[in-house]
Amino acid sequence: MRADPERDDPLRLIAQASDAGSRLDQVLTRRLTGRSRALIQKHIEAGAVFVNGARPKQGSKTKVRTGDRIDYVPPAPPPSNVTAEDIPLRILLEDDEILVLDKPKNLIVHPSSTRREGTLVAAVLHHLKREASANPRAGIVHRLDKDTTGVMIVAKTPFAEDKLAAAFRNRAVEKAYVAVVHGRPAPDDGTIETLFGRHPRARKRFSSRVEAGKVAITHYATAERFIGASLMHIRLETGRTHQIRVHFSDRGHPLIGDPVYGRRRRSQDPRVGAILNAFDRPALHARQLVFPHPSTGKSITVEAPLPSDLCTLIDQLRAWPALTP
Repeated sequence: MRADPERDDPLRLIAQASDAGSRLDQVLTRRLTGRSRALIQKHIEAGAVFVNGARPKQGSKTKVRTGDRIDYVPPAPPPSNVTAEDIPLRILLEDDEILVLDKPKNLIVHPSSTRREGTLVAAVLHHLKREASANPRAGIVHRLDKDTTGVMIVAKTPFAEDKLAAAFRNRAVEKAYVAVVHGRPAPDDGTIETLFGRHPRARKRFSSRVEAGKVAITHYATAERFIGASLMHIRLETGRTHQIRVHFSDRGHPLIGDPVYGRRRRSQDPRVGAILNAFDRPALHARQLVFPHPSTGKSITVEAPLPSDLCTLIDQLRAWPALTP
């Protein structure tokens, strides 16, 4: 079942035994990422959800039974009318079809209810000399969290947008990251494969400890070990919201500086602890994207250098004796 909150494609799911007896809005909220329960309820009441081919008689309160077929046809999002803004961009690659950027920290991709200006979309519109856009995606086919740095690709034409969106859906894009996490994950190299969905109690967070959800797969390798932390090389096979942050946090190794999935921790050396606690964002960088060019199909590899704050963190940790195997 697809669950891309930025697309209005029809979605279908078959209720599982774990869904039986739950309210319709609760089932959809658990099974879909990127949509709030309030939005789900609004769409149910607007007639966007069908159970076994019919509108649910009790709306959001309808009890789901095992085997129920639930069809969800999200209404198209309203025009966002994003205005172009002169925000500097770090361009890694550009041609007639694509724009590949090195996204800095503290830059959100799309406007939100709390922040309408200073977005990556606005910066892209200015670079492309487009004054405003009624398309909330504006050619952006994937996202990074506000404080995650690194490679992002933007489609400059509708054709490129369709091709790149399909490449991401079909897992034809290789995504490599660098992260610094608390402690020492074991084993040193491995794969984390779980179900993935909204946290059952904290609805703004996600969890890999859910009974139903989408599959999330993270491959990792330990590059260096420090006192109290490890430098990780990560490859994503799937691209769920907050996937890396959640997978490592749920295994007791949250990313350094993560205010949502991490917490301040004591270190074997208080001076190292001070270094870790001073880092003010999740220590995560999208290092590389490998993707098929939308027009030629040729494999394109683009890398973004480590940002200065992450380089400084790693250098500070390297100043202390590394842990022995």
